[in-house]
Amino acid sequence: MQHQPKIYESIIIINATLEDAQIEAEIEKIKDFITKNTGEIRALEKWGRRRLAYAIKKKNNGFYVLYEFKAQGDLIAKLERQYLLNENVIRFLTVELNKKALKAREVGQKTPISESIAAEEAKAAAAAAAAQEAVKETGKGASA
Repeated sequence: MQHQPKIYESIIIINATLEDAQIEAEIEKIKDFITKNTGEIRALEKWGRRRLAYAIKKKNNGFYVLYEFKAQGDLIAKLERQYLLNENVIRFLTVELNKKALKAREVGQKTPISESIAAEEAKAAAAAAAAQEAVKETGKGASA
């Protein structure tokens, strides 16, 4: 009996000491594994090389990659087995995205909060600069 495919998110940390071409090969290998096992890649984000908060397997840096894909539940066990067998994958985490997380992500993409906050901060900074300029002007008029 086939169940409805679910949406999953998998973040992996690849050994950052590898060459860029080798990292790309590892990313493609995992991408191919997901698609060959009836998975559908929805998004692939390469976050790049980052310093780890603590050493993992005596490594201080890692290359972070986020996969978002749609698949059957049985693919997750196979995928995580692949991660464990791949010596270049330092750490991984795979989670199922529920409806609430998907809805929040859609809302976040339609109305970017960070842009509106940046616009408000720019307006506040301009207002503060104008107020400071007004104070300077009144100070010059009082001393003359």
